[in-house]
Amino acid sequence: MHLKSVTLLSEKYPTGEFYPFALPIFKKTKAIAFPSNVTFFIGENGTGKSTLLEALAHKCGIHIWRAAEKTRFKNNPYAGLLYRYIAVEWTDGYVPGSFFGSDTFRHFAQSLEEWAVSDPGMLDYFGGESLITKSHGQSLMSMFRTRYEIKGLYLLDEPETALSPKSQLELLRILQKQGSRGHAQFIVATHSPILLACPEAEIYTFDSIPVETIAYENTEYYRIYKSFMEDRRRYI
Repeated sequence: MHLKSVTLLSEKYPTGEFYPFALPIFKKTKAIAFPSNVTFFIGENGTGKSTLLEALAHKCGIHIWRAAEKTRFKNNPYAGLLYRYIAVEWTDGYVPGSFFGSDTFRHFAQSLEEWAVSDPGMLDYFGGESLITKSHGQSLMSMFRTRYEIKGLYLLDEPETALSPKSQLELLRILQKQGSRGHAQFIVATHSPILLACPEAEIYTFDSIPVETIAYENTEYYRIYKSFMEDRRRYI
């Protein structure tokens, strides 16, 4: 593992009234360890898993590609500041990495297209072809196949969003293969029971306060999908 743990410095929070510092899970969780090269964050929307993932990216010096926001009034000055109040521990020193978010990928793909005009070799790191000429799911898989062969820390926020079940299975194999090689470490926020099946992965549920580990078969995602497949008429 490259990243050994993250500690939440709750005693230093600037406020207890505004998001994300108002979330009980960030007040009660002291630290999260990463004993596996593949770690999953799960939980309902709004529990804080994506917020912590982005804070980790900022703290680890990993850029999050976003289009410039239009000027607007922001009523929460604390929204993006969690990274200032966490501490990370590396195993053998800093390694570079990348952040994937389904809502930010298109902006990254467009930027890559512009860079490739003057440096076509840039595309070799992402499958050798333009990412904007393929379907969203195809371009994602092209990037996953090539980018994750490089040593690094990779943070993924709900990568399954634009992927078919078949593509999710391929991504599962990529996570397992590259993680087992030891050169790549993945921390993934997901709702996908397919990805969660990655062997030897650590799963943290944000539906518990504080955050705690959970077995694959005990996750709500596994139980709901299994129950639905066995007797779908119960849900219709």
